[in-house]
Amino acid sequence: MVQHFLRVCVWCDLVSSQHRGHSGQLTDSCENTVNIFVRLCPENGNPLELRSMNPTASQRWTFLAVISAGLFLIGVDNSILYTALPVLREELQATELQGLWIINAYPLMLAGLLLGTGTLGDKIGHRLMFLTGLAVFGVASLAAAFSPTAWVLVAARALLGIGAAAMMPATLALIRITFEDERERNTAIGIWGSVALAGAAAGPVLGGVLLEFFWWGSVFLINVPVVLIALVLTLLVAPPNMPNPDKHWDALSSVYALLALTGLVMAIKEAVSPTGQLWLLAVVVAVVGAVLFQRRQASQPEPLLDFSLFRNRLFTGGVIAAGLAMFVVAGLEMTTTQRFQLSAGFSPLEAGFLMTALAAASIPMSVIGGANLHRWGFLPLISGGFLSATVGVALIIWALDVSLIPLVVGLVLVGLGSGATISVASTAIIGSAPVRKAGMAASIEEVSYEFGTLCSVAILGSLFPAFYALSAPAEVADSFATGVDHAVFGEAARAALDSAYVNVLFIALGVALVTTFITAWCFRDNPKRPG
Repeated sequence: MVQHFLRVCVWCDLVSSQHRGHSGQLTDSCENTVNIFVRLCPENGNPLELRSMNPTASQRWTFLAVISAGLFLIGVDNSILYTALPVLREELQATELQGLWIINAYPLMLAGLLLGTGTLGDKIGHRLMFLTGLAVFGVASLAAAFSPTAWVLVAARALLGIGAAAMMPATLALIRITFEDERERNTAIGIWGSVALAGAAAGPVLGGVLLEFFWWGSVFLINVPVVLIALVLTLLVAPPNMPNPDKHWDALSSVYALLALTGLVMAIKEAVSPTGQLWLLAVVVAVVGAVLFQRRQASQPEPLLDFSLFRNRLFTGGVIAAGLAMFVVAGLEMTTTQRFQLSAGFSPLEAGFLMTALAAASIPMSVIGGANLHRWGFLPLISGGFLSATVGVALIIWALDVSLIPLVVGLVLVGLGSGATISVASTAIIGSAPVRKAGMAASIEEVSYEFGTLCSVAILGSLFPAFYALSAPAEVADSFATGVDHAVFGEAARAALDSAYVNVLFIALGVALVTTFITAWCFRDNPKRPG
């Protein structure tokens, strides 16, 4: 979710530098760029005619608060379970596999559906899309809070992902409709992106606070009052719905994308499973889904994904940076909060507050990096960011048996590096795409971050218990959640858990280091602008 703040830089560059006429007014090309960017390209109407609505300032900013509330929920639900997972395993008697699916069902649906939900919003109207997403999100939150079994919770999390995928593209489109003044609009988008970043950062802490005082279902139930308030206020202050029935929506492409991603996640999980009985089937599902998706895109006049965009190394570098930055950060947050709760005896609240070191460093650095791209260029921010993350992870590994203070410093370094990287990765993605494909680039940008989180939970989340099982006593090797409290083998289980945690961190370190060199090649001439 961190990534959304950076669209402001691209927006401002497109508007102020590339598409103004001699009079200083926006040219037709610029209006088209903006409309494509927010997926507002109705064929039978002009969005600029909405000026006749003339919403008051209080209505505009109230509605921004409503949109921000929805975006905050999306960000929080991506990370709130990192601190809650040990408690969920205990309360629902969940296996390690079920625990991974509880986390991964949400980003899986987000990543699989985001490419298509923006187009669906064009067709049925973004106001209706936002309301529908909110309603689905609220119902799914209730279902998750009172889930009787782990698999019911997995299904509820998948439904949460569907609601989030419906809401996310609609939020930016509705800002474009509501804020007609350019300066107000840019301010609104800046607030919008900051809220997304704050939601992602607040997830582990909020989860820890709720679990400190309430039962595990509270991490989902807290969404419900926010959803109800947002629904009422949207009906009162949102602009009218603007459907475009003639807009084409390719539902089949979304199905194929979801099929490919589901097969990929299953293949990863089965590959590290002791039995691995479904590994081959999962690989077949992933390959078939990917092939069907690629062929579908090649046959469509308006594909969801044009693979030719990846010929631009700045675009490709931005996608790699976005996805792998989230891979490192999500994996570190997920495994660190679990390790300190299970092995070091931290409460969920204490584990959540430990992660604030990363968040507190990443938020200001994302703002500083985006504001100084024109001075520093992409190379020091993206490649330098990954180098900082590499050093930070290395310091965490070293400090694990030394002291908590250098470990926190390591988390700060990871936060600074990820903030710097994410601050301009979105700019590289969206700004490097042709104007006519800006909307597609925005979708790819969103998917890049969700795909990074998805792969991190699938790979590192699967390897964590697998590494534990290799070194834990056989009597407690099947679950570190129960092994660490075993009367006889508890100490050995905790040592095995620490070893597994270090192994996972070494993988994250390797990914960060390799990405440092890959992005250094992609941005080797240190451009200060995309394109």
